[in-house]
Amino acid sequence: WYKFRDIALFWLDKGVDGFRYDMAEMVPVEFWSFLNSSIKMQKSDAFLLAEVYNPLMYRAYIQQGKMDYLYDKVGFYDTLKAIMQLKQPANSIFDAHQSVLDIEQHMLHFLENHDEQRIASPDFAGNAQWGKPALVVSNLISRAPTLLYFAQDVGEDGSENAGFGAPTRTSIFDYIGVPAHQAWMNNGKFDGANLTAEQVALRNYYKAVMSLNSLPAVVGGEMSALNLVGSERVVGFTRSLGQQSVYVLSNFSEKPQTVTVNLSKAQLGAMSENTLLNDLLENHTTGLKAHPQGATFNLTLDAFSSAVLTNKANNE
Repeated sequence: WYKFRDIALFWLDKGVDGFRYDMAEMVPVEFWSFLNSSIKMQKSDAFLLAEVYNPLMYRAYIQQGKMDYLYDKVGFYDTLKAIMQLKQPANSIFDAHQSVLDIEQHMLHFLENHDEQRIASPDFAGNAQWGKPALVVSNLISRAPTLLYFAQDVGEDGSENAGFGAPTRTSIFDYIGVPAHQAWMNNGKFDGANLTAEQVALRNYYKAVMSLNSLPAVVGGEMSALNLVGSERVVGFTRSLGQQSVYVLSNFSEKPQTVTVNLSKAQLGAMSENTLLNDLLENHTTGLKAHPQGATFNLTLDAFSSAVLTNKANNE
């Protein structure tokens, strides 16, 4: 224990920002309590991320083990993947989110990492566009941080042959190229000059989604599921804080989907009835229609499209 502590403190002295612990659940939680307390005493803002894939152990490793973040794989990622592969309806994501609601700000969201298949690989979704609605939901549904794996935002498909197994991942065991990332690097210029127009558009979409992280309702707002009628491929929720409410809808389908959204009085929040909603992400516009129980609106989403709706007053 002391030897590991000394190693960690050595690297902190070298300027390391934090640590990512591999398969932390295979080491007793008491050790992590000892080690992470020592780390935080030396560097209070050290970033401590751990692999713990047993949901029964999550709270112990956060509360006693003093981890800042755990990968939300077994619940959230696995459910999102099933939705993207058309194995589950889009609203099944709420059960996964609800299961860690008390610790959601400590559960790291991701769509790709070194252990998982690339979205664009044939064995996952076969098309990087599937990552667009998944990113919107993953990034905006809670206060959880979001990990962007390198070349995810330019549609890397993991098709390079590392010499073993089936290509779908970016290998962690052998040296292979990452063509989409290398196109963005452009021989050290890092200007994306070798990207295709589709890759540029995808990267810009990722940037637009991530820029929404500064919205007060996204930073600290409460989430509630929206009542949607019309398609099981669309998921919708609201994030609200103070005077700001945003309505997030994402289409997990290769075809356009039209839904009717029924807002309760509570979900209407500070919004005025019969007001115009504007999209902060794409180009959707729709109007609220009041009724005694709240309000309703209709929306058509193109394939893989999402909307982040609010009124202008709430975004100012």
